[in-house]
Amino acid sequence: MRALFIVNPQATTTTSRARDVIVRAVASDIDLDVAHTEYRDHAKELARQAAEEGYELVVSLGGDGTVNEVVNGLLGAPADLPRPAYAALPGGSANVFIRALGLPADPIEATGAVLEGLRTGAYRTVGLGQIDDPEDGRYFTFCAGFGWDADVVQEVERQRRHGRRASPGLYAGIALRMFLKGNGLRDPSLTVQVPGRDPVTDLYFALVTNTTPWTYAGSVPVQPTPRSRFRLGLDAFAMTRLNTVTTANLLRQMVSQRGVPPEGRGYVSWHDQTAFTVRSRSPRAFQIDGEYLGHRKRVDFRSIPKALRIVG
Repeated sequence: MRALFIVNPQATTTTSRARDVIVRAVASDIDLDVAHTEYRDHAKELARQAAEEGYELVVSLGGDGTVNEVVNGLLGAPADLPRPAYAALPGGSANVFIRALGLPADPIEATGAVLEGLRTGAYRTVGLGQIDDPEDGRYFTFCAGFGWDADVVQEVERQRRHGRRASPGLYAGIALRMFLKGNGLRDPSLTVQVPGRDPVTDLYFALVTNTTPWTYAGSVPVQPTPRSRFRLGLDAFAMTRLNTVTTANLLRQMVSQRGVPPEGRGYVSWHDQTAFTVRSRSPRAFQIDGEYLGHRKRVDFRSIPKALRIVG
């Protein structure tokens, strides 16, 4: 098997020594070429080239941003080409997609699980979400957010450019400060619509998910849409209230084992849908898979079943 290993040398939770050990372990089992990312969207370019050059497998080591780039590169290759299988190894601060697949959060252990999967032929196909836009048909692997969480992602990216290290504590601290200050969060400008249903208006914050959890607080999964699964359509969650009592109660439920129930006070949710539209009366921050994509007034989402062949 011929494989391309895409390594993000800026991955926040792996050292250069650990990355070298992982590369050598993978190279001992398969015919491996290694490429290091050098700039934003480089992993996307490398993954697309891998498909065009006939590689059978793409492996990546990095965080959720690297995963998103690789996925978009693989799915952006010409449709008439055989698409390589994909094996993702964790190197970021959250690694939501990889952990949602059931792989270990430790990169060494995850490498062992992937190599075992390659030996035994443990492949599976997962569905993805996609922004249904002729100018920006980006795929996402686990979530997209409008409002509060995207504001947090934007600020984290700003601080990372100034040398801060991304961590669950950084995300949580920024989210809390924004909530306490308001920061434009208390603006019920969002509307969610499912085809064939009446729109739900005056929403403060909206998520569209492709799996559960939405994110992790350290080792604890945060589950606003606990029924969301890779094998199903998209789920969504939106807040109809944004006050201290409601938010604290919802966060308590999100980090519980069962997650947030399908119905309750202060929120609405949708399960296993083929498409959503989220609109805002004014431009709001928008993110997919933890990457800020600017401020937008409308995004259309659709579910893409059986989109990606995964190892492990």
